[in-house]
Amino acid sequence: MAQDEKRFTDGFAGGFGGNVAEAFANQVDYCRKNGAPITARIVAALAAVLGEADAGPFLTRIREWPGTPLADAVPLRAAGGIHALYQSGAEPSLAPIYAGESADDTAIVGDVAQRRSEDLMPWLDGPPQTNEAGRSSNFIAAMLWLAGQGLPGRFECLEIGASAGINLMSDRYRYDLGGVKVGPEHAVMTFAPKWRGAPPPAAALSFASLKGCDVAPVDLADPAQAGRLRAYIWPEHTERFARLDAAIAAAEESAPDLVKMNAADFVEQQLALPQESGVTRVLMHSIVMQYVPEDQRERIVRAMETAGAKASPDKPLAWIAVEADRTLLGHGVKVRYWPGGEEWHLLARSHAHGAWIEWLG
Repeated sequence: MAQDEKRFTDGFAGGFGGNVAEAFANQVDYCRKNGAPITARIVAALAAVLGEADAGPFLTRIREWPGTPLADAVPLRAAGGIHALYQSGAEPSLAPIYAGESADDTAIVGDVAQRRSEDLMPWLDGPPQTNEAGRSSNFIAAMLWLAGQGLPGRFECLEIGASAGINLMSDRYRYDLGGVKVGPEHAVMTFAPKWRGAPPPAAALSFASLKGCDVAPVDLADPAQAGRLRAYIWPEHTERFARLDAAIAAAEESAPDLVKMNAADFVEQQLALPQESGVTRVLMHSIVMQYVPEDQRERIVRAMETAGAKASPDKPLAWIAVEADRTLLGHGVKVRYWPGGEEWHLLARSHAHGAWIEWLG
């Protein structure tokens, strides 16, 4: 693989090293920085009991994690399981923490983690499904910027790691991005993130299609699967529960175009299909690349580079990446496009779930 391609793939996975203790400490800081003090308390309490000799199977498995715990989002897997127990009513002892009241977090969480190891163990089997509609504001802002660069404002969207496909319904949402309004008047949801900086370019956007993939797609029509998504919502962000309910209703009316497939296979398959003239084909993803194996990341870069070399002004290709920066404890919105797009452009910094966007573009 060429050196510049290696730089791209390394950049997507950067900042996720360290051991279990470092992963939990980073997640605590990350939650606090993104307005999630309750989730930070749960993660901190779990970290405090990891070293106990009689911690039980659940905590022992975390302590002996064989992979890269931060990239694997182990703290959030564990916190999701704890939240699910609370939401089910099975562990009322957690109530003071989730109510934001003073409590002995370490004792409460440690007791639950030990007693409920059997219930919690499955939550460690796969990455969190944090499908958040608010992140679609980042995608739309980036598309406005691309249109401002002269690319066609009609988009064929390809999303990898699409989870339940909530962001594949972006065309049904309305946005107010620094005063620039996009989307249908009678929308499923409306997003108006707190805007910092100049507004993005104003442009008319439309969608030729929105398709996505996930290795373990979530069916919003299945109450159990929707409940799992709900457990991963940080409880402080109450508006996100309403958004999930709205997304479920929208999916029941017309399901998003979502297939079970790994990211590299999907990208290669879709890029091989004919592209409509006057349409910008765009690959997009949010908080995904840390979970994609390195060989797949390399394949995706190669596929995009190859397709980009064949792109033309009437059939351009773009790439929108909304990924975590664990050093800055936030997210960056980056874009690259072809023809002529040899560099990544950092357009914005953003809140983890779309509460604010700091525009740099």
